[in-house]
Amino acid sequence: MSGIDTTPPDPRVLRDLAVRVATEAGELAAGGQAGVTVLDTKSSPTDVVTKMDRATEELIRSRLLAARPDDAILGEEGGEEHGDGGVRWVVDPIDGTVNYLYGQPDWGVAIAAEIDGEVVAAAVSVPRRGELYEAVLGGGSRRNGEALQAPPAVPLEQALVATGFGYFAERRAQQARVLLDVVPHIRDIRRGGSAAVDLTGLASGRCDAFYERGLHAWDWSAPGLIASEAGIRVGGPNGGPPSNDLVIAARPELYDALSALLAPLGADRD
Repeated sequence: MSGIDTTPPDPRVLRDLAVRVATEAGELAAGGQAGVTVLDTKSSPTDVVTKMDRATEELIRSRLLAARPDDAILGEEGGEEHGDGGVRWVVDPIDGTVNYLYGQPDWGVAIAAEIDGEVVAAAVSVPRRGELYEAVLGGGSRRNGEALQAPPAVPLEQALVATGFGYFAERRAQQARVLLDVVPHIRDIRRGGSAAVDLTGLASGRCDAFYERGLHAWDWSAPGLIASEAGIRVGGPNGGPPSNDLVIAARPELYDALSALLAPLGADRD
């Protein structure tokens, strides 16, 4: 018989590790925010990275691999590091880097744990708000230790909808065109600058719905589980899962109305 333990990891243990590491990483990033400057750009001149993005991800990777050395990690800054430990960690060291660069509070550290491609545990630290979110698949989500339950859905015309914009001029122009057709049908729009803060805020009742094109797995994995465990439906185009093409999130009744509004507008294409 093989001596290898094939028992799947306990998602609660993964959640606890994610919480510890996100908390430490959030403290590191918060301590380095004052005076930070652009270190580099990525996909476009507006897609910036700071030295603290990289330092924070390095800390996260080192802590996760110290605890679980065989696991895989996908990070926004460091790419993918393969492993055979049965878990893949999906990491955004600072979601909302432009907010971070300008000294604003709405940015967060997001860490999710996947087993067989499914997110089973998550933590999001929003240090400048003093908030720590956590979730386990099927076990609910919490903010600062208190159970989260998103408020009931409202009609589309009464919905406060959060969104974001991409880094390429062509995509931004299309997103602006979509927005012109969305605004007349809703209460108002909010553009916060961090999908992690938007989605956890949705779970907390700070808005009623969210949509954005151009996000990546590290943007939605952790906050998406937190939102879904609070009663939010998180999906993508044509009733599918979240994707780079489009992420939509709302209470199920509102989700359908927002999805129907967005579908003919080209919200999932440039």
